[in-house]
Amino acid sequence: MNPKAKTRKLSYHLKAALDNSNFTASEKNPRNIDWLRSSPFWLSHLAVIGLIWVGASPIAIGLCFLFYFVRMFGITGFYHRYFSHRSFRTSRVVQFLGALLGASSAQRGPIWWASHHRHHHRHSDEPVDSHSPRQDGFWWSHVLWFLADKNFPIKDDLVKDLNRYPELRFLDRYDYLVPLVYWGMCFLIGDLLATHYPELGTNGWQMLVWAGFLSTVLLWHGTFTINSLAHRWGYARYETGDDSRNNWFLAILTLGEGWHNNHHHYQHTARQGFYWWEFDITYYILWLGSCIGLIKGLKQIPEGVRESSRAK
Repeated sequence: MNPKAKTRKLSYHLKAALDNSNFTASEKNPRNIDWLRSSPFWLSHLAVIGLIWVGASPIAIGLCFLFYFVRMFGITGFYHRYFSHRSFRTSRVVQFLGALLGASSAQRGPIWWASHHRHHHRHSDEPVDSHSPRQDGFWWSHVLWFLADKNFPIKDDLVKDLNRYPELRFLDRYDYLVPLVYWGMCFLIGDLLATHYPELGTNGWQMLVWAGFLSTVLLWHGTFTINSLAHRWGYARYETGDDSRNNWFLAILTLGEGWHNNHHHYQHTARQGFYWWEFDITYYILWLGSCIGLIKGLKQIPEGVRESSRAK
């Protein structure tokens, strides 16, 4: 085989590996973990061990947590409150930028994320719920559901409104591209800082491990706590027919998502902290966006809904 043919063959197999459009779940074992498809998840966890060798610096630690919170907003503000629940309106440009920000979290594309979340709300803590600790225990609801090949396909019937955007379909079809660019950006930032500001004590590899891999691993598990812990620990203000709980600590970790019982009581509002003392930084950022015209139509919770269906 000549070099050009080898290159074409390699390109074909690489494209097929990254292309999600032909992915089908296992019919023999719906709980089968696709180890190859989920290898970036496991390899990212292993890469965190690199902290032993790359050392630490204030700038690397700071960017690790800064990028955690910025990308968490991509999940909470856009993947969740916008794409999943349509709790506000925005332009197509801002919609795409929000999708890019969410995609950098390595939690797949916006259409996939919204389809599974909408399914969760239809069947919360029922046997068909993809990630119910009541039905399947902590580890499945926290992380294993995300890696099971039955949950890789998009539930297209639930996201017809999103499938009409080709740019969103592209992000879903090649959902590894944005995280790869993000990790490359982290290395480049560290390398540039090492060249121009050596007194900061960082470099490309250190920044890749801290701001790239560790930040992403923390972001995964921060997000996943809402599926697992927020259906186990906390208090229920409302009768919702499921195990959703409000948890102030998880609300801090996830920029307001921890007010989960509130959310299951009324999922359409952009604000999950229903009272002033319920810290919801995602909503505060969205509100600021509405003040400068980037966001419109922030949906609020009706007073009657907020005071109804109180748990006894």
